[in-house]
Amino acid sequence: MTVNTEVRHYPFGAPVRLDMHPLYAKLRQEEPVSRVQLPYGGEAWLVTRYQDAKLVLADPRFSRAATVGREDIPRTSPEPSRPNSLLSMDAPEHSRLRKLVAKAFTTRRVEQLRPRAQEIVAQHLTAIESAGPVADLVQGLALPLPVTVICELLGVPTQDQHRFRDFSDTVLTTTAHTRAEIADARTALEAYLAEVVAQRRAEPADDLLGALVAARDNEDRLTEDELVNLGIGLLIAGHETTANQIANFTYVLLAQPDNWAMLRDQPDLVPGAIEELLRFVQLGSGGGFARVATEDVTLSGGIIVRAGESVVVNTQSANRDEAVFDRPEDLDLTREHNPHMAFGHGIHHCLGAQLARLELQVALGTLLRRFPELRLAVPAEDVPWKTGLLVRGPKALPVKWNSHA
Repeated sequence: MTVNTEVRHYPFGAPVRLDMHPLYAKLRQEEPVSRVQLPYGGEAWLVTRYQDAKLVLADPRFSRAATVGREDIPRTSPEPSRPNSLLSMDAPEHSRLRKLVAKAFTTRRVEQLRPRAQEIVAQHLTAIESAGPVADLVQGLALPLPVTVICELLGVPTQDQHRFRDFSDTVLTTTAHTRAEIADARTALEAYLAEVVAQRRAEPADDLLGALVAARDNEDRLTEDELVNLGIGLLIAGHETTANQIANFTYVLLAQPDNWAMLRDQPDLVPGAIEELLRFVQLGSGGGFARVATEDVTLSGGIIVRAGESVVVNTQSANRDEAVFDRPEDLDLTREHNPHMAFGHGIHHCLGAQLARLELQVALGTLLRRFPELRLAVPAEDVPWKTGLLVRGPKALPVKWNSHA
């Protein structure tokens, strides 16, 4: 077949709210494996179809470890992949580290956190209600819920949350911060985690960080650098994406009041609706972590990815694949067949997927009960959005409700 040799700049322009760029649909139909030029590191193959995405994410012939420390690997962030991070490991090293923390994130263990998550949400919504009838849902709920939960799970003092929240925004930058600022933020975050680790050594505790310190000191199952990097990864991943999605999902529902009313009147639909929102909402700003082919692999259309070439997967485009999802461009809160890849696929499938689901269910379910008449306090087009970061989300989400005081 004739291969299109056009190389497009990627991502395809600055994100607009939560919109999917229309070029993804065109590529899925006509050029599912295409050439793109990323802001750093040069060219890569971009995969936009569901089956290709699954293959690249799960096939060990595509390596994350091969990207570590390499300036020539295509990426959207100024910093190349770092060593000793779960995100940049292949098996068996990845399996060894993941096993150390996986027990804390099983469905059963996560479900035990539901009462505490419910308590946190209730406290914040009571504070919102007292100060209302207008509030910013980002600062009032979306951010503090996952921050508090991951702090308590890990054993990081909640009063220290300001020490890593700003750092994480900097570390997850694409264009919002310079490379020097990213390095400084990373150093500060590592120093902070080293402080907490030292405290755990002096005063052992029954929390996830305490368990990791024991695995480091008593069982020699991870290095000091791996321990600190694992803690940083869990802190950032444990709050950043979920905080943005709580705000994103609420925005989407309030921008389409009929959908808000449907969930308000049929609360049993909330778990399935969250799965559909996970499929539908474009959280990423168009990036994706590159993988390097370790041998030649054939993808859709007979495209051969040669050994040494990089591939970037856009799972959000895959979640709109017409071959898998009926009416994929429609938000259908009653969708039944929904094998979305919002949490990735393969060995790097999101460790905290069940925790994110729980927090989203509790946050949205409680909002619907407590504020059935909730609505945006500004026109949807006036909601301010973050820019220059790997993930999308509102800077603020002004909402209002009818006060019956």
